[in-house]
Amino acid sequence: MSVLKDQDPRIRAIQSRIRVVPNFPKPGIMFQDITTLLLDPKAFKDTTNLFVERYKGKNISVVAGLFSKKHEEASASASPYFRVASRFSARNGIEARGFIFGPPIALAIGAKFVPLRKPKKLPGEVFKQEYDLEYGSDCLEMHIGAVQAGERALVVDDLIATGGTLRAAMNLLERAGAEVVECACVIEIPDLKGKEKLNGKPLYVLVESR
Repeated sequence: MSVLKDQDPRIRAIQSRIRVVPNFPKPGIMFQDITTLLLDPKAFKDTTNLFVERYKGKNISVVAGLFSKKHEEASASASPYFRVASRFSARNGIEARGFIFGPPIALAIGAKFVPLRKPKKLPGEVFKQEYDLEYGSDCLEMHIGAVQAGERALVVDDLIATGGTLRAAMNLLERAGAEVVECACVIEIPDLKGKEKLNGKPLYVLVESR
């Protein structure tokens, strides 16, 4: 975390509003629960504003939000802190928490919001991007035509674990011809080294997991 962010009282307040729930939704997972952050209107607004302050005026025309399951990625990691033996099914995945922050950021910076979702959730023609999990693979989809070649894109999600879903999101946008400017997350689990999977793209996070 940067010195500037360390000095911002909004960061400390945001971190204090994120609840850690042990062994949810499976044994071995320390779930980073943002619902308690959303219950505090000021902390919720400050979270959005910190991203808006960073990206406003940077000619970003696309904000892409993830429908993904980062805590499953955490469970599949090599870290024993997050390790679980059982396999998750797609229907047990975490809900679309990247959708919570993406739309208000997009509106505030004058960009469109593009949802990235699991298979068979978006009607019409889509791009598909598979990515690896410990026990197989998963897939993200994006509408064909949602992003135009040359557009500057920001990928927004609530949490980065191993980085697999963020990398898949970047690949989708780049296949459509967009330039991914940065990935932005509220929370990072640094032990899982997800940043290393982003092919050198910058990652901006507000807080680290507890």
